[in-house]
Amino acid sequence: MLEVKLHDIGEGMTEAEILHYFVKPGDSVVADQALVEVQTDKMVAELPSPATGVVRELLINTASTVEVGTTILLIEAENRSGLVDQSVATTETAPAAKVEPIKTTPAANIKGPRRIMAAPYTRKIARENDVDITLVSGTGPAGRILVQDVFHFMEEVNNQTSVAQETAATDTTEPAPPSPAAKVASVRTEAETIPFTGIRKHIAKKMTQSLTTIPHVTHFEEIDMTNLLALRQELKADGVSVSAVAFFIKALVVALKDFPVFNAKLDEENEVIILEKDYHIGLAVDSTLGLIVPVLKNAHKKTLLEVHAEMKELNEKARLGTLSGNEMRGGTMTITNVGPLGSTGATPIINHPETAIIAFHKTKKCAVVTDDDEIVIRSMMNISMSFDHRVADGATAVAFTNRFAELIENPKKLWLELI
Repeated sequence: MLEVKLHDIGEGMTEAEILHYFVKPGDSVVADQALVEVQTDKMVAELPSPATGVVRELLINTASTVEVGTTILLIEAENRSGLVDQSVATTETAPAAKVEPIKTTPAANIKGPRRIMAAPYTRKIARENDVDITLVSGTGPAGRILVQDVFHFMEEVNNQTSVAQETAATDTTEPAPPSPAAKVASVRTEAETIPFTGIRKHIAKKMTQSLTTIPHVTHFEEIDMTNLLALRQELKADGVSVSAVAFFIKALVVALKDFPVFNAKLDEENEVIILEKDYHIGLAVDSTLGLIVPVLKNAHKKTLLEVHAEMKELNEKARLGTLSGNEMRGGTMTITNVGPLGSTGATPIINHPETAIIAFHKTKKCAVVTDDDEIVIRSMMNISMSFDHRVADGATAVAFTNRFAELIENPKKLWLELI
């Protein structure tokens, strides 16, 4: 009997949550077939079968968090002749009493293909909508099941259900009106609970660590976006699309070179401040799994277009839950773009052990008085920058945001820095 254990998938993990089993007791599996989906504090991953054989028992319930090294399920491997050992048939009728196997309820009597190709996010959508993904036909490369395939399957099922309900409606009688006591009881609702595990638990741990370790100070500033937005429109007219955040990142790199204390980490044990020479910008992303921070590595070595393309790719991976551990490590400063959500101000929490985080808020047109005492309409954006007051002072933070604002408000100066 082979024990399939939770192993370290290479990210220094210590525990993981069991999200979903792709198999049930009695299923035949082949080597490298996905058995179970787990969620660590950084990613969602699938654990493959170590050999060809038959699944005997699922030892851990879904939604349970287990430590690395814990046995998750048991597989009876095939012998050299390709047959399962005869003793297996005996244990199938009399399973061990020590661990109660998990009861599984098949979504349908029809079984789909054994090997299902689908991203963790697609599987999540299917589970949340009670869809047996083995019944869904994939339209992606090599038959891969896409999110739209799941929704198309749901639409077909709903259409069939609607026809059945219309047929049954002719045979139904009007229910009796509810009694007064039933009406009162229906008003009372029980509290709902959601799991505090996986990435949500990791976020809580990181936020608590940051707020209890770092003395936060938040500095607010407003930036005139008019010239930058005009430049983006000119580029767009020439067929070049570059997001405003890509400009922000390149301007931040220039400002960080001038004020390296914000691209640093405090090493309290050795009583030194480490000034990083590389510029790895964390991108806070609001994904379906929660707050995730992929890292755009070596922003100082990339062109504006390369920053734009990689940022778009990282955001998409975060949304689909397919980021690797390496893509979420090594940040030296983090940014969060909450403007599209309508935010006008906030006090962002630093991503420990970094020194600073900067938030970009909503851009809106405002009446502004110029140096010539003229009233003009300008596109203004608020920013808020939280920094570690052990490492930097308020005056330095103001000088840093002033430098950043200078580059954004005068894109030609930014061009000169990038040449």
